Amino acid sequence: MSRAALLVLADGRFPAGGHAHSGGAEPAVTAGRLTDAATLETFCRGRLHTAGLVAAGLAAAAAAGHDPLLLDDAADARTPVPALRQVARRLGRQMMRAARATWPSAALDALAAARPRGAHQPVVLGLAARSAGLAPMDAAHAAAYESISGPAGAAVRLLSLDPFGATAVLARLAADVDRVAQQGADAAERVVAEGTDALPAASAPLLDITAQQHAAWPVRLFAS
Repeated sequence: MSRAALLVLADGRFPAGGHAHSGGAEPAVTAGRLTDAATLETFCRGRLHTAGLVAAGLAAAAAAGHDPLLLDDAADARTPVPALRQVARRLGRQMMRAARATWPSAALDALAAARPRGAHQPVVLGLAARSAGLAPMDAAHAAAYESISGPAGAAVRLLSLDPFGATAVLARLAADVDRVAQQGADAAERVVAEGTDALPAASAPLLDITAQQHAAWPVRLFAS
């Protein structure tokens, strides 16, 4: 296992397409719910403990070697909004391209063949982590961190927010990221006995609603 591989996977410059997505930050800014560093922290904490927790569990389970097709179905069941399902698969397809170029493996090839339109991004992320020799906890950390780093970066662009302030928000949420990653990894361990029902199924209805609305906007800065 290489900690450097985890840094590569979690790096915002890893070409997995995340830079084009705001994680719900753009509609939150437009609605006036996200206006500064304080509201960014509230937004990110909420996203981390809902969407981030679900992603952490799925990624950890994929990294642990559980059937990625079953996990992909579980991800679909936990993503009720069509717009977010499309985004998750689009990001998964881009993550797959980057992962296969970086850490080629038969497991990645098999999933790409089975899901030519893209598997859900957290599942691909977890399989990429496994291909890189990383542990389920590493995959959970990468997924949890990504759930807040994307909105934080988007807020800098949308609000001309001080990047130092946005980074400080991420630092203040570090302990929460650790807890969410642990919860996701713990749930992944229970999949053997309980099946995919053991994985987190936290929801954020407002994020779902605004994501579907955002997809219909004629002009937007971010794809989601």
